[in-house]
Amino acid sequence: MKLYYSPGACSLSPHIAMYEAGLAFEAIMAPTKTHKLPDGSDYYAVNPLGYVPFLTLDDGRSLHEGPAIVQYIADQAPEKNLAPANGTYERYKLQEWLNLVGTELHRSFSPLFVPTTHPDTKATALERLQGRLKWVDGELAGKQYLMGDQFTVADGYLFVVTNWAPFVGLDLSPYPNLVAYRARVGARPAVIAAMKAEGLVK
Repeated sequence: MKLYYSPGACSLSPHIAMYEAGLAFEAIMAPTKTHKLPDGSDYYAVNPLGYVPFLTLDDGRSLHEGPAIVQYIADQAPEKNLAPANGTYERYKLQEWLNLVGTELHRSFSPLFVPTTHPDTKATALERLQGRLKWVDGELAGKQYLMGDQFTVADGYLFVVTNWAPFVGLDLSPYPNLVAYRARVGARPAVIAAMKAEGLVK
């Protein structure tokens, strides 16, 4: 399999999932600003949408949305328990978390990274983000991870998205459960390995 990523972007989530699952894969940098692959070719020729993550399978098929990709990865290594079994209530709770992180958190960060975003729009996005993070902080009370004691692919996604806080001036200290949770996730060997592979830590 080939995982196309841009350092520190949301593609870090499936990158972490790959290491957690222990699967064989090739990580290919696809910078979102230049869209030039390491061999000089155009990333748009691989993924017409131009964004990351993008996963190509050994048989030529592909997946291009993070929540779908991480579930696919988890299902390739069921013994790792990175996702509950398909068809169970717990699997839908995992999907609930993946959707919340994607639509309520990830999406709210997006305008904060764009220099041309109007200040009022940024303020609204930040206020929305803070409200959602307060709720997540409450949900993490008494838990090791989002789903309880078991790390899942949703945890990788939440960790990656909240990594962006310092870059947009968002203080996470009002959310002590989230801060402690981030420390736990950040200490996992697979998370460290993925971040090292992307040049984010030494």
